[in-house]
Amino acid sequence: MATTSHHHSASTHGGATVEIQPPPPQLPNFLTSVQLKYVKLGYHYLMSHLLTLCLLPLVVVAAFQLSETTLDDIGKLYEHLQYNFITVMAVSVAAVLGFTAYLMTRPRPVYLVDYSCYRPPDNLKVKFDVFMERSRLHGGFDESALEFQRKILERSGLGEETYLPEALHSIPPAPSMAAARKEAEDVMFGALEKLFKSTKVKPKDIGILVVNCSLFNPTPSLSSMIVNRYKLRGNIKTFNLGGMGCSAGVIAVDLAKDMLQIHRSTYAVVVSMENITQNWYFGNKKSMLIPNCLFRVGGAAVLLSNKSGDHRRAKYKLLHTVRTHCGSNDTAFNCVYQEQDPTGKIGVSLSKDLMAIAGGALKANITTLGPLVLPISEQILFFASLVARRIMDSKMKPYIPDFKLAFDHFCIHAGGRAVIDELEKNLQLSEEHVEPSRMTLYRFGNTSSSSIWYELAYTEAKGRMKKGNRVWQIAFGSGFKCNSAVWEAVRAVKPSADNPWADCIQKFPVEIRA
Repeated sequence: MATTSHHHSASTHGGATVEIQPPPPQLPNFLTSVQLKYVKLGYHYLMSHLLTLCLLPLVVVAAFQLSETTLDDIGKLYEHLQYNFITVMAVSVAAVLGFTAYLMTRPRPVYLVDYSCYRPPDNLKVKFDVFMERSRLHGGFDESALEFQRKILERSGLGEETYLPEALHSIPPAPSMAAARKEAEDVMFGALEKLFKSTKVKPKDIGILVVNCSLFNPTPSLSSMIVNRYKLRGNIKTFNLGGMGCSAGVIAVDLAKDMLQIHRSTYAVVVSMENITQNWYFGNKKSMLIPNCLFRVGGAAVLLSNKSGDHRRAKYKLLHTVRTHCGSNDTAFNCVYQEQDPTGKIGVSLSKDLMAIAGGALKANITTLGPLVLPISEQILFFASLVARRIMDSKMKPYIPDFKLAFDHFCIHAGGRAVIDELEKNLQLSEEHVEPSRMTLYRFGNTSSSSIWYELAYTEAKGRMKKGNRVWQIAFGSGFKCNSAVWEAVRAVKPSADNPWADCIQKFPVEIRA
């Protein structure tokens, strides 16, 4: 005879009754009941507020003691200070002097009042089939070179609405010094006109001017062309940066920041651009044909200020600039190199080692940047990983800090599809984080040092920039260099009326074919 109940069962064997206990209920699977990302967020919150949590008991004790203080206790303290008047005065004077020295020597805040990106006229758009047709009609490319360019275009991540300069739309192309000057003037003056209009700043108020363009450096300089056009004042501090590649935009901002620490209450304008007209390659060396397929017309003008009154109307505050130069390494130095091919045609050659060099430069850059921006929780994890690798196993995978805890938006230089893919993978970013870079590459191509500003404009046009958001602009350039700029939004930023994405933002993001 057997009896079964909800709690146990019993069976009879030879007259004896044996109770069979059911197995104890299993504990719930921790990994399925709790998402580890929330555990990490909790750890991050705890470490970020550890000091506050530790000081809380002291605050409670101090408040309790103050609540028991009487008027007699206050009177006794006053009498004690009277007998130590000299000591009190010495401490007060030292405090005043120290505070004054701090105010005099502290870095002046640098504000980004506004910026503008140049958008060429529609007649300069170049579709893939037009690009290939013009290349074929030129007659200088053999079939292998034409096929190579076609494949690069298809895999580049560029769309059908990027821009080439007017001289390259001619049949045959007509590059010349005059045409190159016209391209430079169109880009620089086009961006500056919009900047002066949106900020209401008079050209005579500009005290510092920094222009960067890597491959086109005429005489008089590009900065002199701007001074002449807008009749800038005679004591303006001008700088012209050449040969510094696609990361020169951050270098120009860093230089302007340093100048704003010296010169009080002034404006600095940074103009970032590249010039294509005289730097199109008409030969057949494949490593020198890649820039033809990627680089397009573009430029940006940025207004910086150290005036305290500009805090209210500014868009961003500059927090950090970090520059990394790997030029002491011969492989890094030669990976982006302007030279002549065997037939004497000039172009820029890209090495197969480029991505590996860029990865090393990025690692060096974020090693310096990390302690400046990462929360203490990530720094502890990174340090613990480093110690563990040194002590236990050098082959252990290093811990990659979560830069998503430090930044809300990422502006990765739109140098090419492979660059964006690599950073997305290495920094463990989401599709939305790299969306501004991918869409900028698709819509405007590689506009060199100005691409990070088209990306920032995209983020604004999407309405994603909130007060307190942090932005990481990161760019790579010949030399080889990796440079970073970190900005903080001082208000919820709305797109400017002349935002380059104004009339097309609704159709983005678009799907880019593999």
